[in-house]
Amino acid sequence: MAQLIRSFEDLQVWQRAMELVPVAYRLVKKLPKEEMFALAGQIRRAVVSVPANIAEGHARHHTKEFVQHLAIARGSLAELTTLLLVAERLSYLTRQEVDEAESIIRQARMLLSGLVQSLRARSRAVVP
Repeated sequence: MAQLIRSFEDLQVWQRAMELVPVAYRLVKKLPKEEMFALAGQIRRAVVSVPANIAEGHARHHTKEFVQHLAIARGSLAELTTLLLVAERLSYLTRQEVDEAESIIRQARMLLSGLVQSLRARSRAVVP
């Protein structure tokens, strides 16, 4: 039986996105001081944007707006991946450190895609 979703906190995708936040923040602490306001700030904004957009979209109570916010969250995941790869290329982070975050990012991306497909299918079933 499917789990009843009462709030955004019940969504697996939101939970996974929240798991990513402390991982990214730990990685940011490894960046050099000169990156604290540039690359580090962008990483923090991107990672926080993911669960924030999922929550905001869920709170809108309209499928179209929810899907739009999920798309923004997916974009933030892509941005986060890019920023972590930049940090790796600059030798601020190791491949292993980036891979740890990437594993959660991939899981969140898959959950986001599944939720979007489910919402779109449900809205097509309601409105021909």
